Amino acid sequence: MAPTDLARRVAELEWYHTMELAPGVVTPGWQDTRTVADAVRLPPRLAGRRCLDVGTFDGFWAFEMERRGAAEVVAIDILDPREWDWPYASTPAAKAEIGLRKASGRGFEIARDALGSRVERLDCSVYDLDPAVHGRFDVVYLGSLLVHLREPVRALERVRAVCGGDLIVVDGIDLLLSLALPSRPVATLDGGGRPWWWLANQAGLARMVEVAGFDLTAGPERLFIPPGPGQPLAPMRPRYLRSRHGRQALVVARFGDPHAMIVARPR
Repeated sequence: MAPTDLARRVAELEWYHTMELAPGVVTPGWQDTRTVADAVRLPPRLAGRRCLDVGTFDGFWAFEMERRGAAEVVAIDILDPREWDWPYASTPAAKAEIGLRKASGRGFEIARDALGSRVERLDCSVYDLDPAVHGRFDVVYLGSLLVHLREPVRALERVRAVCGGDLIVVDGIDLLLSLALPSRPVATLDGGGRPWWWLANQAGLARMVEVAGFDLTAGPERLFIPPGPGQPLAPMRPRYLRSRHGRQALVVARFGDPHAMIVARPR
């Protein structure tokens, strides 16, 4: 694809991941995960390993595992926004607005073509992972998804069914709860008309992984994912401190989106 054609196709979409698809062509993602690729403990060499990216979106982690030499990479996602875990009070307008960024997975297709990738993407829910259908994987990456699920522990249990090695979980956390209650597993419940459900503290995220049948081998470690060029940032104004969402926006603008990283193996 000519660079001008690629740049035009990139500009037509909203992007979640920031990726360089060709010299000078960078997707304007909501997050820039490139800077934390090593911090999440993804093995630097994946030769001979079969890998799974759960909730791939634009595919950054799937392509990164392929770049690190994985023998096979499978990426799953739900392409139809109507099939997501929407709360009962969600409006058609909210579904349309949030679903616009997914764009039926076109970002992944553009990136795969531009990178010459062989990653296989499946239209599949994490709840439907089945070893009889999908086999087992040596490395599973589960990133920024649990917060969007009504049943995060059930999702982790289905991941365990297909995980034959390491599970790497990187998910959003409630920073204030993590600081105030570092050892007590707790979570805030959203569900206010959008697919944001349980935002746990670090201990809460670790407990979810443990009760789903995993033993932790590393973490939870806190990390901040920098905003990408496509994310509008909140200005530094005192009034934002009055609400939880405002404080979250200021943290993202100043430090990045608070996440925690966990490495685990099936018990």
